[in-house]
Amino acid sequence: MHMNVVMIQPLVALLFGILILILPRLLNYLIAVYLIFIGLVGLFPNLFTTTV
Repeated sequence: MHMNVVMIQPLVALLFGILILILPRLLNYLIAVYLIFIGLVGLFPNLFTTTV
């Protein structure tokens, strides 16, 4: 099964939503981790290509 970012984002959002309902103080950490992850995934294809 091939998973890509489009498929992972809704699953992460659902998981984070459930965790926020259970532990509301966890919200800041979950958002920070999510944003860092999405940023790295967005930059990853461009890290290894060089344009002259």
